[in-house]
Amino acid sequence: MSPDTPDTLPALRRVSAAEVQRALGDARRVVILDDDPTGTQTVRDLPVLTRWTIEDVLWALRQGTAGFFVLTNTRSLTPDDAAARDREVAETCLTAAEQTGVRLAFASRSDSTLRGHFPLETDVIGGLLDEYGIGMDAVVLAPAYTDAGRVTIGGVHWLRTADGLQPVAESEFAKDATFGYRSSRLADWVEEKSAGRIPAETVVELTLEDIRQGSTRTLANRLAATRRGQVVALDAAEDDDLRAAVLAILDAERAGKSFVYRIGPSFVRARTGQDAQPPIEDQALAALIPRDARGPAARGLVVVGSHVGLTSRQLAILGERRRFVNIELDVPTLLGATGGEHIEAAVEAAASALKDDLVVLSTSRSLIKGANEAESLAIARRVSTALTVAAGHVVATRRPAYVVAKGGITSSDVATASLGIRRAWIRGSLLPGIVSLWEPVSGPAQGLPYVVFAGNVGDENSLADVIDRMEAM
Repeated sequence: MSPDTPDTLPALRRVSAAEVQRALGDARRVVILDDDPTGTQTVRDLPVLTRWTIEDVLWALRQGTAGFFVLTNTRSLTPDDAAARDREVAETCLTAAEQTGVRLAFASRSDSTLRGHFPLETDVIGGLLDEYGIGMDAVVLAPAYTDAGRVTIGGVHWLRTADGLQPVAESEFAKDATFGYRSSRLADWVEEKSAGRIPAETVVELTLEDIRQGSTRTLANRLAATRRGQVVALDAAEDDDLRAAVLAILDAERAGKSFVYRIGPSFVRARTGQDAQPPIEDQALAALIPRDARGPAARGLVVVGSHVGLTSRQLAILGERRRFVNIELDVPTLLGATGGEHIEAAVEAAASALKDDLVVLSTSRSLIKGANEAESLAIARRVSTALTVAAGHVVATRRPAYVVAKGGITSSDVATASLGIRRAWIRGSLLPGIVSLWEPVSGPAQGLPYVVFAGNVGDENSLADVIDRMEAM
C-alpha cells in the first residue's frame, strides 16, 4: 500500500507564514513540552528551558515570542514519572501565566515516528486544564515532520525512504523496545496506544482533501464540533497543510475552544508563525563559537547515545571523512561492578585527546533489553546516565570548542546533566530543517555552542556534514 503520488493529491492550498503571524496577534502563547530536545530543530529564535521554576518560566514569557520550549525529557521516564513531570511543568506555567495575564496553549511535542507516552501526556495536561477551569475540548494529533520525510496522507503516517514511502509501522522505529506499535493509520494507532479507551472510529480525520479544499471557517467548524475527549488527526504532506490547519485552530480557539496538541517538529514551526528557513549562516555560526576555543587549544566533542541503525552508519561515514578519536563506553561493563572505573578511564582518555583531535564519546552499539518494557527503560536510563556523567567530566576537564549530542534522550541528558544548561536560545538548524544549534545563556555552559542531533534524522552523511561545518569555523 502506498499513498497517491503528488500528482494525484488535491492541489496544494498555499498558506504563508505571514498569514499565521497575523493570526497570532491575539492568540494564546504556546508552551511546547518537549519529551526530548529534538523538537527544536525546525525553528529558530525561540527560548528553551531545561528547568521550570516560576522565575525560569517568567523569563521565557518576558521574551515576547509566540511560544517557548520546556525540555521535559519524559520519553526517558517511566509512565508515572512522566505524568508527574508533565503536571509539574504545566502547573508552573499556568501559575506564571496567571501572574502575567498571559493565556497559554499547550503542545506535547514528541517523536515523528510515533514513539513516546501517548495518550498519557495529553491526558495529564487535559486533566490539569480541567482543574484550572480551562478545559480541553480535543487533542490535535499532528506528528508530521516534513523536513525529514515523515508525512500523514489518507490518515496513514509514512516515512520517506530511498525506496519510496514506507508505512511507519513497518519501520525500525515501530520495533522500539519501550514504545513499539503495530498501526500506521493514526486512528488505529490511537486505539492501540490507548488500549481501546479511544476507539478508532471516534477519531476525527482531517484529510488533505479537507485541508486543501476547505476554507479556514469550514475547518474551524469541524474542530468546534469535536466532543470531549476526541482526537483530531491531521493529514500533512507540506508545511502549507499544517499552516492551513493552524489558522483553523486559532480561529476555533478565539471562539472559545481549547485544544492540547500532540505533535511532531513541523507543527511547532507552523504554530509559531515561522517558515522553513535555510541553515544558520556561516557568519552567524562563526560568531557563536568563542575565538579562544578554536585551534589546537580544544576541538569538538560528539556524544553519541542513539542506537538506531542510521546513527551507526553516520558514524562510519564520519570516520571515512575525517580523523577522530573514538572513546567507547562498553555497555556490559557499565552495568557491572567496575562501571565507575570504566567511566574514569574514558574521561581521562577523552579529555587528553580533545587537545588535538575531534573526540566521539559513545556507548557500544549492542542494544541490551530487559525482560519487559520497564526493565528495558531502566537499563537505557543507567547507560544514558553513565554517558552523561562521562561527558560532563570531560567538559569540566577540558572545555571543547563545541558539543554535539547524538540521540534524543542523550541530547536532553547532556544539556541538563553534563552541561548544566538552564536557559538557552534556539539559533537555527545546521542542515535544512534538521539538527538544532542552541546558544546557552546561563550556567557553566554559557556561550558553548550546543548541537542537538536526533538519532533518526538525516542520511548517512549528515553527521559528517555537521562536523565539517563546525570544524570550519
